[in-house]
Amino acid sequence: MRTTIAAGNWKMNTNSRTGVELASALAGGLQTKAPTCEVIVCPPFPYLAAVVAAVRGTGIQVGAQDLYHQEDGAYTGEVSAAMLLDVGCTHALIGHSERRHVLKECHGLINLKLKAALKAGLQGIFCVGETLAERDAWQTEKVLDEQMCRGLAGITAEQMAAVVIAYEPVWAIGTGVTATTAQAEEAHRSLRGWLQSHYSSEVAEKTRILYGGSVKPGNARELVDQPNVDGALVGGASLEADSFLKIIAAVG
Repeated sequence: MRTTIAAGNWKMNTNSRTGVELASALAGGLQTKAPTCEVIVCPPFPYLAAVVAAVRGTGIQVGAQDLYHQEDGAYTGEVSAAMLLDVGCTHALIGHSERRHVLKECHGLINLKLKAALKAGLQGIFCVGETLAERDAWQTEKVLDEQMCRGLAGITAEQMAAVVIAYEPVWAIGTGVTATTAQAEEAHRSLRGWLQSHYSSEVAEKTRILYGGSVKPGNARELVDQPNVDGALVGGASLEADSFLKIIAAVG
């Protein structure tokens, strides 16, 4: 049985005060009813250490929104996996659609980042998903296949134990449009089939696949009830404690 995950991606939001307030509110809310799912929050880089301190001992894990693939050196503005571990992170988002489409990260760079995260001991939340144009052209499976093949190139079956897949249809991120349960399940089933054909039935069965794209308290339960959906990667709705706590309850 796969343990579900509720992960909140705060993106470029919050500040030192509101980030700690949000983390503390989540920690307080979970004290009264401990979830059965894993809970992860991904604040902006400047607030990672403060959020780690705010949730210490609560069971909430902290992830970064990105990292650089080199261990150290003259890479102005970049943050390494070792630095993230040093401040208490357990996870890192890799290949989020905004990194791919806004910041133009290529498959090769995303693959290097995932390898760096795993080598350092972080768990990688590897994001994949198609655009609206690609879906309308019936290319969803082709796009996902390429992203999986190139993003997971060189990742062993043993390393896959530390990888979570997040399916994010780009057309549903921040738009208010959510994939139907049938659309979400179809994509997740396809991804699990990819894992089986490229790794093994065991890897396919154990790997958790999250849905991300306008997840809200009102649709989280229905999405996670699908056989191949193992949780949610939540954007805007994770910025309000009450909203995210409701999603956590639905997922867990």
